[in-house]
Amino acid sequence: MQNLTNIQVNVTSDRSVTVIVKVCVVIPIFSVFLCFIILMLHTFASHRHFLESPRYILFTYMLVNDTLQLLTSVLLFLFVMAQVNFALVLCAPLLFFSTATFLNTPLILAVMSLERYVAIFYPLQRPAAWRADRIWLIILAMWLLSSVQPVVDFAISKPRSTADILTTPVQCKSSVLNVSLAQTLFKVALNVLFFVVVAGIILFTYVRILLGTRTMRQDRASVAKALHTVLLHGLQLLLSSCAFTIPFTEHLIVLHVGWLREHMSFLNYVCFVILPRVLSPLIYGLRDESLRRYMKRSPLCCSSRGQLSGSVGPRSKGKSLKK
Repeated sequence: MQNLTNIQVNVTSDRSVTVIVKVCVVIPIFSVFLCFIILMLHTFASHRHFLESPRYILFTYMLVNDTLQLLTSVLLFLFVMAQVNFALVLCAPLLFFSTATFLNTPLILAVMSLERYVAIFYPLQRPAAWRADRIWLIILAMWLLSSVQPVVDFAISKPRSTADILTTPVQCKSSVLNVSLAQTLFKVALNVLFFVVVAGIILFTYVRILLGTRTMRQDRASVAKALHTVLLHGLQLLLSSCAFTIPFTEHLIVLHVGWLREHMSFLNYVCFVILPRVLSPLIYGLRDESLRRYMKRSPLCCSSRGQLSGSVGPRSKGKSLKK
């Protein structure tokens, strides 16, 4: 009996250490990301001319979407680590926002690539939907499309017969709703469709810009930056799409390598869910000279407070997001 007690204590102690290590990895990364996002959103809110450009509006929307995605996913992660269970009616909103914002990411990448295409080929006569005062229609359409999967999940999910969605505590994980083969097949088909459509749009915009600008009188530097931006969208799509393969990679690695599934789930979560969204504002934000200059002038940026004074000249306002 004493040996059994010692074994249980050791197992509990090992799990506690594992939980602490995982939390100490996730929370600092999320905190740094959140501070940087707050600085960028404060910069956009303080200088309204940024919001007169569809490019910056879409970039702001990407920041907000990634923040919501990480916030909900980190909350779910902490609940699982702490083994906190609560009613499904409280868990459902977190799962909805986590899934919808996750699926929103590839759509935003596709729309931002199309915006570069429109900006280059229709610089003076933009279609109405791509103007700054109408871009919200495209954003609304993205939200509606990304909400299809979680809405269908909630509609066709069948909780256990003994479970009450209002009172029965459950562990807040997506597997709580994915209990049937039909749901799994629907999610796989929708994820593949998202990836194929977005990859096709990014490839189309890259090839079209590359070939079309050879016969157009365009600023070569601007065209090169646009091509680099589209390539970055493709790289970010690749990282995000790796999350779709998590169930398969976990099964193969656990089967052949022998790692614990919970450790593989955590590694995949950090590499393919957290890191792509942490890197995207750093890549797009710090590459933009005008935005970077305004960020240095922000009261929230302590390192440069008092170093720069006065207003930035008109040339800075005219610069668009670096591609």
